[in-house]
Amino acid sequence: MDKDLEKRIEELAARCERQSVVTATGFLTMAEQMEVAAWAKRLSDVTLHMDGGGGACERKCAFFLPYWMDEAGFDVSEHIRAVKATAFFGTPTHRDYMGAALALGIRREWIGDFRVAEDAAYIFCLPTVEKLLCDELKQAGRVSLKTAPIPLSDVPVPERKVKKMTFTVKSLRLDAVASGMFGLSRTAAAELIRAGAATLNYVQCLHVDAPIHEGDVISLRGKGKGAVVSLGGQSRKDRTFLETEIYL
Repeated sequence: MDKDLEKRIEELAARCERQSVVTATGFLTMAEQMEVAAWAKRLSDVTLHMDGGGGACERKCAFFLPYWMDEAGFDVSEHIRAVKATAFFGTPTHRDYMGAALALGIRREWIGDFRVAEDAAYIFCLPTVEKLLCDELKQAGRVSLKTAPIPLSDVPVPERKVKKMTFTVKSLRLDAVASGMFGLSRTAAAELIRAGAATLNYVQCLHVDAPIHEGDVISLRGKGKGAVVSLGGQSRKDRTFLETEIYL
């Protein structure tokens, strides 16, 4: 884990426990979320809650909840806001919206997912930059925008399209599972992993024998990305059944 991030979450968790208040990071990448979740397993009187403001968010904030609060009682709308940017006479891309927001001096960790529709973008952000986005985000690329705050519940949840695959492997290691997921020979999968083309749970992995568990997300550059949904029983030849989803 990055030293600055580790120091930050240590401070946030300690302040949450000491003052019995909710503390939070900015929006984290999925790799950072995995690292924070692993680190937080040591906590006892503080609960870690990850939230991006809506369903299917990739970027999320790490919230530390005091002993008296459970996740059901946590109101994310107090900590994350949503802004809708409506486009006129054009269809800006995700890159256009992102570039326009960052050009306002907003740091990347202050804004979460951008959900781009045909004529609008929905932007999750911290409360501290909500007004700036509404007042100053007037153009993306060459297209004019009208920007206004909206309730988190009004942000549409995208439907993730996946292709389900079931296969067996002799051993639960990265090269074997990647081979089955992406339709490669084990040798070809191993070569790509050693060349730095693979990520395991959003972190580059060079180890062909890295152990694979249920819920792991695997990406192979140029081949795709998917998740291990479940591990099944053993076949007659003592191979393990896997159910996976490939993201389309």
